[in-house]
Amino acid sequence: MSAKIEAASANLSNSSISVNPTYFIKENLAKKITKQDCTLSDGTNSSCYVITVKPAPQEHKMGPWCPTNVKDGKDKGGIWFKDGKVYDVNGTFISSLANFYSDPKWKLVNDDGSIRVTTTKAAFEAAARPEVDPRYHNYCVEGRPEWYTVKETTYTIPVTPIYQQTPTSLGRDGIGVAFNGVKFDAPAPLGAILSAHTLAPFDDHGGHMNPRAGYHYHAATGHTKEIAQGDKHSPLIGYALDGFGIFALLDRDKKEPTNLDESRGHFDKIRGYHYHAGKPGSNEIIRSFRGVLPKSTMSDSDKPGGQSRPPRRRRMQSPPGS
Repeated sequence: MSAKIEAASANLSNSSISVNPTYFIKENLAKKITKQDCTLSDGTNSSCYVITVKPAPQEHKMGPWCPTNVKDGKDKGGIWFKDGKVYDVNGTFISSLANFYSDPKWKLVNDDGSIRVTTTKAAFEAAARPEVDPRYHNYCVEGRPEWYTVKETTYTIPVTPIYQQTPTSLGRDGIGVAFNGVKFDAPAPLGAILSAHTLAPFDDHGGHMNPRAGYHYHAATGHTKEIAQGDKHSPLIGYALDGFGIFALLDRDKKEPTNLDESRGHFDKIRGYHYHAGKPGSNEIIRSFRGVLPKSTMSDSDKPGGQSRPPRRRRMQSPPGS
């Protein structure tokens, strides 16, 4: 961290901005947001918001992801990332993967021009796992929202975040939540996906499905609710699990922020410490947490009012790169 950022953190670490629960879309709330006592991962007694959401976007439809024929245009598919760039997943893109990756083993297209796509829940779950079932190598992997029954997700987020000098690695619970209740997730495991010659596209909104998390975002593409700022600063798009705000990348003048730390955050006098989402093609929203996390951050419920899965407990991890 530079001396300038160190000085800023020393001066502003006590000026954290509290979470504003009114920013969440009312239609996406499964229950009234409440405040309760909570214990943070460093043992600190704090106060947290308990936010139970219906994790389905109001602002846009989910999908599409995989085209089914080489003649399909970009309206039939989603997007893919490579080297920081975003590519439309249309039929031509799928048929050109061998050239795109300089690897002749890419063969997702049948002789009749149809594209191999996971069209059942069983096929999707066999393909969307760390060790892809060999039967589904060279498939376009698409999960459908109707296959999964997660109706509610509960987040426990500090009311007022506490800045820490040493970052905490991202964990399996994701990184935060958009105002429509959809989870912001950690980078997609592109290496595992590509090693099986499978493609798991994101829709134009930066989201896709997986069997554990349901629909979630790996990129911020400007299709969700935003909270405009009074100055030229980029809008607020959600909150990280540590309570710090996540803001869009570009400000009103289309300029990127400067002096971001290794977590993709920085300070200013109005917003205190906060994050900025990465470029859509970067496969990252934030890189690590700079706030102290609650011991339990989230849980899922398969049915409204039904029993929840046990809350997920976080373990303090080493900072990235250590």
